[in-house]
Amino acid sequence: MLNFSEQCMDMAKSILAKNIEAINEDGSIRPVENEISLDYEPGHAALALGEFFRATGETQLSGFDIVDLCARCITAQINDKEYTEDGLAYSSLGLLSFGPSKDRNAVWDRLLDDTQKNLDKRLLSRTDYDNHFQIFNIAKAVARFSMGLSKKDETGKLIDRFLERIQQTSSANYFDDKPSSSLDGVFDIWGVISFVFIRQSLQLHANMHLRDRKIPSLRTFAEKYLRILPDIVRADGLGWAFGRNIGAYGQMHCISMILQAMRDNWISEDKMPEYMDILRRLFQFFFMTYLDQEHGYLVIRDAERSASEGCSTRMANFDAARYLCQWSRLAKTVGRQMDAKARPAHTYGKYITFDNSSRKEQGLFVYMNSETGLHAHLPLIAPGEKNTSSSLAFPHMPGVFDWPSDKYLPILVPELTFGDKVTTPSYYGKRCTTGLGLRNSYFFRYEQPELITVDGELAKGIGSCKVSWSFCGNKMTGDFVYSVSSQITLDKFRLLVAVGSPHSEYHVPMSYAIGEKGQGVGIEHDDFQANWLDTEVVSGDLSYRSYWGNIHYLQIYARDRAMVMRPGVQYRITLSVDPDIIFAE
Repeated sequence: MLNFSEQCMDMAKSILAKNIEAINEDGSIRPVENEISLDYEPGHAALALGEFFRATGETQLSGFDIVDLCARCITAQINDKEYTEDGLAYSSLGLLSFGPSKDRNAVWDRLLDDTQKNLDKRLLSRTDYDNHFQIFNIAKAVARFSMGLSKKDETGKLIDRFLERIQQTSSANYFDDKPSSSLDGVFDIWGVISFVFIRQSLQLHANMHLRDRKIPSLRTFAEKYLRILPDIVRADGLGWAFGRNIGAYGQMHCISMILQAMRDNWISEDKMPEYMDILRRLFQFFFMTYLDQEHGYLVIRDAERSASEGCSTRMANFDAARYLCQWSRLAKTVGRQMDAKARPAHTYGKYITFDNSSRKEQGLFVYMNSETGLHAHLPLIAPGEKNTSSSLAFPHMPGVFDWPSDKYLPILVPELTFGDKVTTPSYYGKRCTTGLGLRNSYFFRYEQPELITVDGELAKGIGSCKVSWSFCGNKMTGDFVYSVSSQITLDKFRLLVAVGSPHSEYHVPMSYAIGEKGQGVGIEHDDFQANWLDTEVVSGDLSYRSYWGNIHYLQIYARDRAMVMRPGVQYRITLSVDPDIIFAE
């Protein structure tokens, strides 16, 4: 993997060289045009610089003093009035990357006395979190003990608490990043992020014995994510494609988890060729889709694609440089030939349970058709604090079935509005079942005893919904059956189909796209008596860009007049899609 390691380092140097000029004298980060800086960007920059030093041992890059730049970023982050756990945790790991113990750390020596005292004070501050913010507490504990700011090490206790809460909130032991104000069960890529970040923090811990004691516990939970990667990574290399913080990050976090697992010997020898192939595809997709190879920096936003609101282009570049340095270092440690071997393609339908309790059931259904290449993810997870289409329960397949990156639209699922309650058949279910149907088809079914709003709140007392998805060959059919508890007025009904494409310039060869025959959308049954409206052209509207390419048209099926729904009557809407899948050159 030496060639891979060298390639990663070349990319990292190029990205850092293009972005360290944006670090101001006071350590703040200058945003790219038409964007604003985020409070936690200096911390991300500090850790990127720290990882570069760990990987190379060099303190100079393009005429800049890496130690001085890191000290500036840490000073800006620590002394910022807007205290952020994210920025502080990244800053502390960036500092620790230059060496444990403050007596032998070049960056610590560059910090003013007031900054050192403020850092000590903020690292000591603790708020107990029940979401991913707990990983920042772990990083802070690692830094505080390893730098010699405290003789008491809280790292082990915090890791144990983090893992105990996973067992309490998920019957299948997946990480639930539950937000403060919506349905819990936010099972998305933050689980992968959390384990990657904790493992990175432990690698910097001054006490290697504690690290060795905690790694087996982490492995028990992290391996669950490692095992689902062969099922969710697409043939063209697209990785995590549902929930929050995906796009470029959906590639980077998965690559990091695989390389960390290889370094820690979590992957058996017989599985190594398969995971090498997954690693190769993930990296190629990341390299071809998000890197401007001519200028050498990461592009997450342009005229054809976008990203989450909480991620700036500048931060993404520093994060990419950090990960590339990490990959370069890990690849050297793994130190073996990249003997990749693809798993033989086969058709399957698989349901991965995230949580199965008396209150709710959540998981992910994956369908793959080996003949056509159809590979869809249908997530049943909570939305997080902001509802976007990324967490809706429809077949996710970028390039074929697209959705806007940071916007909510009812893509391929009905949206029913009752007064101020806008509902969707997504986010949670009960009695989830999956299996084989007629003619070698697969099915995935669940019920919603209470309807749920697009914000993730149960709309009690209105009615219920039964959902059934069937997958046969290249055709997918969604059947939605609604019942109401008492007579009620349905104010609005709609569902949307987004017609998009891969990025015209930045995409891997043989990337999935829609052919001339389109998505093959059909309404097979409709008790709501809706109609197809005029196709809406959104090619030039920047708010409709996806994480991977542009959305050109919206096909809207809607009923815009009121309808009275009565108890004892079932209201069914059946939607089918039979896409014409091609591969972009």
